[in-house]
Amino acid sequence: MRRWVQDEAERDGEDIVQDVMLNIFDSTDITAPVENLAAYVYRSLYNRAVDMLRKSKKTVPLDKGIGHGSDRSFLDELSDIRYDAHDAMQKKELRARIFEAVDRLKPAHRAVFIATEFEGRSFRELSDEWDVPIGTLLSRKHRAVLKVKSVLGDLRAPAVQQARKKTLTQKE
Repeated sequence: MRRWVQDEAERDGEDIVQDVMLNIFDSTDITAPVENLAAYVYRSLYNRAVDMLRKSKKTVPLDKGIGHGSDRSFLDELSDIRYDAHDAMQKKELRARIFEAVDRLKPAHRAVFIATEFEGRSFRELSDEWDVPIGTLLSRKHRAVLKVKSVLGDLRAPAVQQARKKTLTQKE
């Protein structure tokens, strides 16, 4: 079998044998027995190997460029979508800090913040349901946002921090 199928990376001889044997046992007809089982198996294996060889499977090397004049390869593309443990850990820590900041809010502020930011509810809807004026809800939300921003103040994007430093140095 292996002499028929040289390319073991794509088509393994053992896989062909397994497939043929599975088909023989699954599709046997008891009313029409096979007289020479060895010849039947041999011919089935040969036919399956020929079928596999006739199928043209195009392969593309991973290190070859994508498109005309491109310096990026498939391997570069694959490496971009791989799991980044550092990024996942940063997201997990950020999520924990956001929930910690929300937990520090006063109950009335927290309720408005959660309802509007996480649940997507409108101030009109909350005002009708809680029987609280919209202005009060807006004030509570504003105070909640300021508190969350102050707790998470050290998480500003580096570009924003650099722009602030640049602005402050220009003013001096």
